[in-house]
Amino acid sequence: MRRANTQLQSDRRAEILAAAERCFVRSGFHQTSMQEICAEAGMSPGNLYRYFPSKEALIAGISERNRADAAAELAAVSDAPSFFDGLAQLAQYHVVERPMAEVALCVEIMAESRRNPEVARVFGEIEGEVKGKLMGLLTAAAARGEISRDINFDAATDILAALGDGISWRRAVDPSFNTEAALPLILHMVRCLLMEPHPNPSTEETKT
Repeated sequence: MRRANTQLQSDRRAEILAAAERCFVRSGFHQTSMQEICAEAGMSPGNLYRYFPSKEALIAGISERNRADAAAELAAVSDAPSFFDGLAQLAQYHVVERPMAEVALCVEIMAESRRNPEVARVFGEIEGEVKGKLMGLLTAAAARGEISRDINFDAATDILAALGDGISWRRAVDPSFNTEAALPLILHMVRCLLMEPHPNPSTEETKT
Protein backbone atom coordinates (compact mmCIF):
# COMPACT_ATOMS: atom_id res chain seq x y z
CA MET A 1 0.00 0.00 0.00
CA ARG A 2 2.87 2.36 0.86
CA ARG A 3 4.47 1.65 -2.53
CA ALA A 4 1.20 2.51 -4.27
CA ASN A 5 1.02 5.82 -2.39
CA THR A 6 4.62 6.64 -3.29
CA GLN A 7 3.91 5.93 -6.97
CA LEU A 8 0.78 8.05 -6.84
CA GLN A 9 2.73 10.98 -5.39
CA SER A 10 5.44 10.55 -8.02
CA ASP A 11 2.85 10.50 -10.80
CA ARG A 12 1.14 13.58 -9.40
CA ARG A 13 4.43 15.47 -9.20
CA ALA A 14 5.12 14.57 -12.83
CA GLU A 15 1.66 15.83 -13.84
CA ILE A 16 2.20 19.12 -12.01
CA LEU A 17 5.63 19.61 -13.60
CA ALA A 18 4.17 18.92 -17.05
CA ALA A 19 1.42 21.47 -16.39
CA ALA A 20 3.96 24.04 -15.18
CA GLU A 21 6.08 23.46 -18.28
CA ARG A 22 3.14 24.17 -20.56
CA CYS A 23 2.35 27.36 -18.67
CA PHE A 24 5.97 28.58 -18.63
CA VAL A 25 6.36 27.93 -22.36
CA ARG A 26 3.06 29.64 -23.13
CA SER A 27 3.37 32.68 -20.86
CA GLY A 28 6.92 32.87 -19.58
CA PHE A 29 8.13 32.40 -16.01
CA HIS A 30 7.12 35.82 -14.66
CA GLN A 31 3.77 36.04 -16.41
CA THR A 32 2.70 32.60 -15.18
CA SER A 33 0.86 32.57 -11.85
CA MET A 34 0.57 29.66 -9.48
CA GLN A 35 -3.20 29.90 -10.01
CA GLU A 36 -2.69 29.36 -13.73
CA ILE A 37 -0.57 26.28 -13.02
CA CYS A 38 -3.24 24.96 -10.64
CA ALA A 39 -5.87 25.33 -13.34
CA GLU A 40 -3.62 23.64 -15.92
CA ALA A 41 -2.96 20.76 -13.53
CA GLY A 42 -6.61 20.50 -12.51
CA MET A 43 -6.01 20.80 -8.78
CA SER A 44 -6.58 23.23 -5.93
CA PRO A 45 -3.84 25.64 -4.77
CA GLY A 46 -3.69 23.92 -1.38
CA ASN A 47 -3.05 20.57 -2.99
CA LEU A 48 -0.43 21.90 -5.40
CA TYR A 49 1.46 23.71 -2.63
CA ARG A 50 1.86 20.37 -0.84
CA TYR A 51 4.11 19.30 -3.70
CA PHE A 52 5.69 22.59 -4.82
CA PRO A 53 5.51 25.69 -2.57
CA SER A 54 6.70 28.16 -5.24
CA LYS A 55 7.52 28.66 -8.90
CA GLU A 56 11.20 28.32 -7.99
CA ALA A 57 10.44 24.88 -6.57
CA LEU A 58 8.75 23.97 -9.84
CA ILE A 59 11.79 25.12 -11.81
CA ALA A 60 13.98 23.04 -9.48
CA GLY A 61 11.78 20.01 -10.10
CA ILE A 62 11.92 20.46 -13.85
CA SER A 63 15.68 20.95 -13.70
CA GLU A 64 16.16 17.81 -11.60
CA ARG A 65 14.26 15.81 -14.18
CA ASN A 66 16.40 17.37 -16.92
CA ARG A 67 19.49 16.40 -14.93
CA ALA A 68 18.44 12.74 -15.03
CA ASP A 69 17.70 12.96 -18.76
CA ALA A 70 21.09 14.55 -19.47
CA ALA A 71 22.89 11.86 -17.46
CA ALA A 72 21.15 9.13 -19.49
CA GLU A 73 21.95 10.87 -22.78
CA LEU A 74 25.64 11.25 -21.93
CA ALA A 75 25.77 7.62 -20.81
CA ALA A 76 24.42 6.67 -24.25
CA VAL A 77 27.33 8.56 -25.85
CA SER A 78 29.80 6.46 -23.88
CA ASP A 79 28.00 3.26 -24.95
CA ALA A 80 28.04 4.13 -28.68
CA PRO A 81 30.44 2.34 -31.09
CA SER A 82 32.63 5.45 -31.16
CA PHE A 83 32.72 8.84 -29.48
CA PHE A 84 31.71 10.72 -32.62
CA ASP A 85 28.90 8.26 -33.37
CA GLY A 86 27.48 8.88 -29.93
CA LEU A 87 27.97 12.62 -30.22
CA ALA A 88 26.21 12.67 -33.61
CA GLN A 89 23.21 10.81 -32.14
CA LEU A 90 23.06 13.26 -29.24
CA ALA A 91 23.29 16.23 -31.59
CA GLN A 92 20.60 14.81 -33.88
CA TYR A 93 18.18 14.78 -30.97
CA HIS A 94 19.04 18.18 -29.49
CA VAL A 95 19.49 20.08 -32.76
CA VAL A 96 16.77 18.51 -34.91
CA GLU A 97 14.35 16.28 -33.00
CA ARG A 98 13.95 17.81 -29.55
CA PRO A 99 10.42 19.22 -29.13
CA MET A 100 10.29 23.00 -29.43
CA ALA A 101 8.43 23.24 -26.11
CA GLU A 102 11.44 21.71 -24.33
CA VAL A 103 13.82 24.05 -26.15
CA ALA A 104 11.74 27.10 -25.24
CA LEU A 105 11.59 26.00 -21.60
CA CYS A 106 15.38 25.67 -21.43
CA VAL A 107 15.71 29.21 -22.76
CA GLU A 108 13.24 30.43 -20.12
CA ILE A 109 15.25 28.78 -17.34
CA MET A 110 18.55 30.18 -18.64
CA ALA A 111 17.07 33.67 -18.82
CA GLU A 112 15.56 33.42 -15.34
CA SER A 113 18.88 32.24 -13.89
CA ARG A 114 20.27 35.74 -14.58
CA ARG A 115 17.68 37.36 -12.33
CA ASN A 116 16.74 34.78 -9.72
CA PRO A 117 19.47 33.58 -7.32
CA GLU A 118 17.63 30.36 -6.44
CA VAL A 119 17.10 29.43 -10.09
CA ALA A 120 20.73 30.38 -10.77
CA ARG A 121 21.87 28.04 -7.99
CA VAL A 122 19.89 25.07 -9.32
CA PHE A 123 20.86 25.79 -12.92
CA GLY A 124 24.53 26.16 -11.97
CA GLU A 125 24.60 22.86 -10.08
CA ILE A 126 23.15 20.96 -13.02
CA GLU A 127 25.39 22.72 -15.52
CA GLY A 128 28.41 21.81 -13.42
CA GLU A 129 27.38 18.16 -13.24
CA VAL A 130 26.71 17.93 -16.98
CA LYS A 131 30.02 19.59 -17.82
CA GLY A 132 31.81 17.20 -15.46
CA LYS A 133 30.31 14.19 -17.24
CA LEU A 134 31.17 15.71 -20.61
CA MET A 135 34.74 16.25 -19.45
CA GLY A 136 34.88 12.57 -18.54
CA LEU A 137 33.69 11.59 -22.02
CA LEU A 138 36.34 13.78 -23.66
CA THR A 139 39.09 12.42 -21.44
CA ALA A 140 38.07 8.83 -22.19
CA ALA A 141 37.85 9.54 -25.93
CA ALA A 142 41.35 11.05 -25.88
CA ALA A 143 42.70 8.00 -24.05
CA ARG A 144 41.27 5.80 -26.81
CA GLY A 145 42.86 7.99 -29.48
CA GLU A 146 39.50 9.16 -30.88
CA ILE A 147 40.23 12.84 -30.26
CA SER A 148 43.41 14.83 -29.74
CA ARG A 149 45.20 14.44 -26.44
CA ASP A 150 46.59 17.97 -26.86
CA ILE A 151 43.34 19.93 -26.60
CA ASN A 152 42.41 22.08 -23.61
CA PHE A 153 39.65 19.92 -22.11
CA ASP A 154 38.30 22.67 -19.86
CA ALA A 155 38.04 25.10 -22.77
CA ALA A 156 36.59 22.47 -25.11
CA THR A 157 33.90 21.59 -22.58
CA ASP A 158 32.98 25.27 -22.15
CA ILE A 159 32.79 25.76 -25.92
CA LEU A 160 30.60 22.69 -26.39
CA ALA A 161 28.24 23.93 -23.66
CA ALA A 162 28.12 27.40 -25.21
CA LEU A 163 27.46 25.90 -28.64
CA GLY A 164 24.56 23.86 -27.28
CA ASP A 165 23.09 26.89 -25.48
CA GLY A 166 23.44 29.05 -28.58
CA ILE A 167 21.71 26.53 -30.82
CA SER A 168 18.86 26.20 -28.31
CA TRP A 169 18.46 29.97 -28.26
CA ARG A 170 18.47 30.15 -32.07
CA ARG A 171 15.86 27.40 -32.33
CA ALA A 172 13.67 29.21 -29.81
CA VAL A 173 13.77 32.67 -31.41
CA ASP A 174 14.22 31.98 -35.14
CA PRO A 175 11.49 29.85 -36.77
CA SER A 176 13.41 29.94 -40.06
CA PHE A 177 16.52 28.31 -38.58
CA ASN A 178 17.09 25.13 -40.61
CA THR A 179 18.39 22.71 -38.01
CA GLU A 180 18.64 19.80 -40.45
CA ALA A 181 20.95 21.80 -42.72
CA ALA A 182 22.94 23.18 -39.79
CA LEU A 183 23.69 19.82 -38.16
CA PRO A 184 26.52 18.68 -40.52
CA LEU A 185 28.23 22.06 -40.09
CA ILE A 186 27.90 21.87 -36.32
CA LEU A 187 29.38 18.38 -36.23
CA HIS A 188 32.24 19.52 -38.49
CA MET A 189 32.99 22.41 -36.13
CA VAL A 190 33.01 20.06 -33.15
CA ARG A 191 35.27 17.59 -34.91
CA CYS A 192 37.75 20.38 -35.72
CA LEU A 193 37.60 21.58 -32.11
CA LEU A 194 38.37 18.12 -30.75
CA MET A 195 40.83 16.81 -33.34
CA GLU A 196 43.19 19.77 -33.62
CA PRO A 197 45.63 20.75 -30.83
CA HIS A 198 44.64 24.00 -29.16
CA PRO A 199 46.98 27.00 -29.21
CA ASN A 200 48.85 27.80 -26.02
CA PRO A 201 47.54 31.20 -24.84
CA SER A 202 50.96 32.26 -23.51
CA THR A 203 52.54 31.42 -26.87
CA GLU A 204 49.91 33.36 -28.77
CA GLU A 205 50.40 36.37 -26.52
CA THR A 206 54.17 36.22 -27.10
CA LYS A 207 53.64 36.25 -30.88
CA THR A 208 51.56 39.42 -30.66
